[in-house]
Amino acid sequence: MNALFDLTGKTALVTGARTGLGRGMALALARAGADIAALGSSPMPETAALVGEAGVRFHEMMVDLSKPIDTTAIIADVAAALDGIDILVNNAGTIRRADLLDYSEADWDSVLDVNLKAAFLLSQAVARHMVSTGRAGRIVNIASMLTFQGGIRVPAYAASKHGIAGLTKAMASELAPCGITVNAIAPGYMATDNTEALRNDPDRNTQISARIPMGRWGTPADLTTAVLFFAAPASGYVTGTVLPVDGGWLVR
Repeated sequence: MNALFDLTGKTALVTGARTGLGRGMALALARAGADIAALGSSPMPETAALVGEAGVRFHEMMVDLSKPIDTTAIIADVAAALDGIDILVNNAGTIRRADLLDYSEADWDSVLDVNLKAAFLLSQAVARHMVSTGRAGRIVNIASMLTFQGGIRVPAYAASKHGIAGLTKAMASELAPCGITVNAIAPGYMATDNTEALRNDPDRNTQISARIPMGRWGTPADLTTAVLFFAAPASGYVTGTVLPVDGGWLVR
């Protein structure tokens, strides 16, 4: 059974890998044998150390996805360091909270640029690389419960995560003939930096926790099986899927 998730000889580019879900998924892929290219806006020594313990190569890139990015340079950097890219995990994300009537254009642009535009541009560049090198690639996008719901005080985040679902399906349709699959994971309410404000709000924390059938917030480890499944060679007939990993939130 281990062979079904064996990623030995593969390289995964993971964005937002410094902490939380990104670090957890990078580590899961590394433990399955993949070399890791980690992209983030600041150094990530903890991720580097954990990936190193898995016995695979680690390459770090400092890129701020809120600003214009040179995707050609990013692909060339990873290819030179780790011999190419077989798996892309678009995990990097940001959130801005404000009442709808007060939500600023700057906050809207900031969230959409990181969560949706950067994911598209990186996916496009990586897909071109996969096609040109003849790779049966895997692209995994990180969606959200707000891919399905509207949320409160986060209109740009909800719009961006709805957009991720549409982008996943559009890319899956066009890239399937190339042997490239595109899927998304929709985490439930996870204990990460992005949800710290919610967890520190006694009322919202109580409301959210009471609605999760599993009775707890998720952790990065809860995404391990999902990311390995979508990244694995054996999942080549699965594409265009948005998989909730939510402790039962959506069925409540």
